[in-house]
Amino acid sequence: MLFAVTFAAGYTLARSPVHARGAARSAVRAAAPTEFASEDAHLAALDAIAELPAGFRVGTSGFTFTPKEAKITATMNLTAVVLDKPTSNWAAVFTRNAFCGAPIKIGRKRLSEGKALQAILVNNKISNVCSEGSGVGDAEAVCDAAAASLGLKGGDAVLPCSTGVIGWRLPLDSMVFAMPELAESLQGDSLLPAARAIMTTDRYPKLRAQPAAGGRVCGIAKGAGMIEPNMATMLAFVLTDVAIPRGEMQRMLRAAADASFNCMSVDADQSTSDTLVCVSSNRVPLPDGEKAAAAALAEFEAALGAVCGQLAEDTARNGEGTQHVIRVDVRGAPDAELARGVGKAVVNSPLFKSAVAGNDPNVGRLVSTVGSYLGSAAPEMELERCTMKMGGALIFEKGAFRISPSVEDELYKTLSTARLSPAGDDASLPYPPHERCVEIAIDLGVGDASAVVVGSDLTKEYVSINADYRS
Repeated sequence: MLFAVTFAAGYTLARSPVHARGAARSAVRAAAPTEFASEDAHLAALDAIAELPAGFRVGTSGFTFTPKEAKITATMNLTAVVLDKPTSNWAAVFTRNAFCGAPIKIGRKRLSEGKALQAILVNNKISNVCSEGSGVGDAEAVCDAAAASLGLKGGDAVLPCSTGVIGWRLPLDSMVFAMPELAESLQGDSLLPAARAIMTTDRYPKLRAQPAAGGRVCGIAKGAGMIEPNMATMLAFVLTDVAIPRGEMQRMLRAAADASFNCMSVDADQSTSDTLVCVSSNRVPLPDGEKAAAAALAEFEAALGAVCGQLAEDTARNGEGTQHVIRVDVRGAPDAELARGVGKAVVNSPLFKSAVAGNDPNVGRLVSTVGSYLGSAAPEMELERCTMKMGGALIFEKGAFRISPSVEDELYKTLSTARLSPAGDDASLPYPPHERCVEIAIDLGVGDASAVVVGSDLTKEYVSINADYRS
């Protein structure tokens, strides 16, 4: 027996019924593949780990509308993440873009005031940034309508999040009208419908999960373009049933963001709407005793870091037009910030990204990019011990290249194997066929600090998508 969940964007996902959870799901989860032969295979793997933590429900709805700023028909999805009871144990980090969206302003206020949270409301298509009228007023009105339909005490228990076109105003009347349908769609089985509904130009949903401290940590993310996080990614939501105290959760989330989303880039453009939220339903208490509680907190922090790291890499892999994921492991740096800067310089270099897109092992562009960054960030640094590798092959050592026809062949094979679509096919697939990366290792040889940065190549499809994004 199957049932279908249909989204406003026209996507239909067939899933197993509720009783498929439990031992069968756990067995599939443990053996989840990292290569996928089809979109259905990828969705089945996500479904196997999509069980919601205790105390949560999610719902989706959608509608079409005509924005007053453009003469087009647009589709908006609404997504609600609802807790059975309000919680004070939630944390968030937001974009540092000076022209941030109205939901960011509201979220910062809710967080600073210590408001209890019972729902997260997400809309795609419009980011509610610098729009005509009151963006904050519109977002609060939508929160009030959501609270009324969901039976919550008030709109300040709802955290709004928006993503999409910058400058357009929310279709307030249509959003309010859709709230009853959104409330009726709530279910406590799977997080996968929410992962799909928050998408914009994403090609496929991003969902990761880990067991932790007797409960679960489950996260979803959206984002494919305008990705150069300075705290998180465009939108990411991590749910857990483990009762992590608010202060500890905020500390852990900032650390997880720094080590994951802040070490990732698709196109070097920071979003106005970046939001990363972690929220607990408090259904799984921490164990008694200081030592046992400390061990549980450490286990949770490791799981949170793993989920954020996996979602960050998924976001790079799902980047607009992405054909290769580039992973840069920088070691031997004097401090972590410089290590991250070197990695970011590599994944943000248009010349190097273009070479990777074409399976061209032009390692001169790699060395030039690293040298350009270090010439500005650390001009006095001694680099006699600096080495660089691609796909495990040594390409640079002691100030000179180590390349030959055989090394060129090896590097070409590395790039070709990491490509997400067959050679000669520039069209992006609606699923990730594998999770391989172009592995780059850089050892500066001057310290003990390190960082791992992930990014995307630069393809013709990326330019095409962003040349007519609004239409």
